Amino acid sequence: MSTIDSAASLRAKIKACILCAKNLPHGPRPVTSWSVKSRILIIGQAPGRVVHESGVPWQDVSGRVLRNWLSVSDEIFYDPEQFGLMPMGFCYPGKGKSGDLPPRPECAPLWHDEILDHLKQVKLTILIGKYAQNYYLGKKAHKTLTENVKAYKQFWPEILPLPHPSPRNRPWLFANPWFEKDLIPLLQKRVRTALSGTIAG
Repeated sequence: MSTIDSAASLRAKIKACILCAKNLPHGPRPVTSWSVKSRILIIGQAPGRVVHESGVPWQDVSGRVLRNWLSVSDEIFYDPEQFGLMPMGFCYPGKGKSGDLPPRPECAPLWHDEILDHLKQVKLTILIGKYAQNYYLGKKAHKTLTENVKAYKQFWPEILPLPHPSPRNRPWLFANPWFEKDLIPLLQKRVRTALSGTIAG
């Protein structure tokens, strides 16, 4: 089986996954997008209700903010040969007392390694939110998301931790003006170099 056929088979398996069905109040609908040619990988939390309904990752207010941070068009963002989109939990976990429930814990150990085995062209991995950062930074993760983001040089240029672009995080952005002033321009430059195929930047 060719690499492309293997990737297509894996995507089909993920799309058909019902492992967590009994724990998903709105039912399973795995949402992810990637290609063996993806240059940038974004690992987020889990789809929200809007994305669950559309089946399109990051097609919500948070996604618009994220694309603004990255300075990329919808066309580029949704081209799987440019961006791979892989959440910690592939299905909408439902609503909790103060926002969406955490990503289902089954997805990452079940599927991530298989997906990553196909992503040999990735130049930059963006970890959005504490769930992705704890999982992928491991012992290098700091106690708080803010500390992770401030310590971005520790992981640069292959990995970049970011806060979630949700409107709920506006108070965080207000309290941390350095993020949009200093880090976002560096992020945008890094995205351009990654999409152009270079590693440095």
